[in-house]
Amino acid sequence: MSINDPETQMITSRSPQSGQAFDYLPIGLFGSVMGLVGLAAAWRAAEQVYGVPGAIADGIGAVAVVVFVSLILGYGWKCLTAWQAVKTEFEHPIAGCLFGTVAISFLLLPIVLVRVSHELAFGMWVLGVVGMVLLAWFIVSRWISRRQQLPHATPVWIIPVVGLLDLPLAMPALGLPASSVLGVFALAVGLFFTVPIFTLIFARLLFEDPMPDGLRPTLMILVAPFAVGYSTYITVTGSHDLFAEALYVLTLFLLAVLFGQMRYLAACCPFRLAWWAVSFPLSASAICSLKVAGVSPGRFTNSIALLLLCIASLAILGIFLRTLKGLLSGELRTLST
Repeated sequence: MSINDPETQMITSRSPQSGQAFDYLPIGLFGSVMGLVGLAAAWRAAEQVYGVPGAIADGIGAVAVVVFVSLILGYGWKCLTAWQAVKTEFEHPIAGCLFGTVAISFLLLPIVLVRVSHELAFGMWVLGVVGMVLLAWFIVSRWISRRQQLPHATPVWIIPVVGLLDLPLAMPALGLPASSVLGVFALAVGLFFTVPIFTLIFARLLFEDPMPDGLRPTLMILVAPFAVGYSTYITVTGSHDLFAEALYVLTLFLLAVLFGQMRYLAACCPFRLAWWAVSFPLSASAICSLKVAGVSPGRFTNSIALLLLCIASLAILGIFLRTLKGLLSGELRTLST
């Protein structure tokens, strides 16, 4: 079964039925929350390193909360009125991995919400921890208990397991020790599974047919394990050592490779909601570079940090405005296919 199978197309492109106004809504759209929270965190880091106004991070964080609440309501309605579509989406070998974007959103939003309510932020984070750990366990169990097909090994496979790297990021803001067993567990499992999953995806890209155009934006997810891995590593260990620097330069190398691929994106893949897949990796890369610039200030590190912050901000702004236009013009169903 592939992402373009009729069964999958039923999830996003069928005609609306009575009471099923959001039956087309893809679970992967929660990636927009990840990207927006990541961008807010990047501007917060820029505030600390360069003294930019904190109101920018606050504004982006507020937008992320509004988007999250809207998606929870929309997808909640889909669960109530189109449960078969949700079930089909979850059981799909590719689309099912995108349910990790919901758990990661719960893990990241506390970074924004803790400034408003510590109790709310902590409650959301606990839900995110439980959801992320259970999903990672379920997906790994499904992988080893069923024969998988190499064409299904796309970058979204990174999300449900390597996504554990996001677990410790909010812990310092919540007053929790990131170096605890839970933080070490998330770092260890996330980094360990990065190696085989990245290898499988790379092998698929080398030896199988090219990914469908609709999945091309997800290539940027390949950056996330190293960019997020850097932030998680220094959060858990409290040190910026050689391994942290290695994750940083790996991030820059992969970005250089993938930027070459992304320049053809508009030509091969007309705008779809799947474009949100580029938002969080870009934000995570900007955060990584800003933290390096804060620890090792210099012309090179400052230039890279500011460049990536600008790229992430402009890319996410463009995708957000195009999505908003689609929402207001009633073409969101089409953009979800």
